[in-house]
Amino acid sequence: MALNTYEKLAFVASQKPDAQEALKILTRKYGNQDAANADVLIALGGDGFMLQTLRRYTTLVQRGLPVYGMNRGTVGFLMNAYGEDDLLERLSKAQKTTVRPLKMSAEAKGGHFEDLAFNEISLFRQTQQAAHISVTVDGHQRLEKLIADGILVATPAGSTAYNLSAHGPVVPLGSRILALTPISAFRPRRWRGALLNANAKVEFSVLDPVRRPVSVSADNQEIRDVSYVTVVEERSKKLSLLFDADHGLDEKILREQFST
Repeated sequence: MALNTYEKLAFVASQKPDAQEALKILTRKYGNQDAANADVLIALGGDGFMLQTLRRYTTLVQRGLPVYGMNRGTVGFLMNAYGEDDLLERLSKAQKTTVRPLKMSAEAKGGHFEDLAFNEISLFRQTQQAAHISVTVDGHQRLEKLIADGILVATPAGSTAYNLSAHGPVVPLGSRILALTPISAFRPRRWRGALLNANAKVEFSVLDPVRRPVSVSADNQEIRDVSYVTVVEERSKKLSLLFDADHGLDEKILREQFST
């Protein structure tokens, strides 16, 4: 198996003290290239910072710049273990995982909005009143009225994040499947969600946006007072994450399915 050759490293770090200290240490040891001239972008932080990094550097990553995360946060599902001395060797053996984001289009009080998400698109009630949402998949209304705290669509990479906390399924990478998961559903009480083809178009209509306002979030980017939201996979954007050879994202997702 051919090894990767990454010589020009670019480091970015969250504002947490551990991440900033790691940035200083690694910059002294390996240098710190501008991301536009680097062979690989190394993100130091947690999963939230990884999502921020992918969003900030979407253009470069879409052009082929791979991203390798090292955990200086809390959960770090999208990150590798932190280490200082063997970084070049780890990068040379790292496995590349391709991820595609979701594209959200939303109609809201403030106008029309579009955004991308690498984990999930989630709708959530803004007040104590439960949300009333109609759900349509590929032009067919599947739920006339979902009464719930909310609902989300998760990518395979994001299926172990908020989706799993909402009791949604863990989806293996490469399965070309999206998870559609309710958040604290009241009616229909027994509905636990659905697995959708990655080519599906999902539409959400907020049935009473005045009395029961709803917000939508693309990962951590929120838009309030929405009335209509569509979600599709953004097939034109293909991004590469690097994982240690013995700690790939596929293996992480597989282990999560057997966790107790």
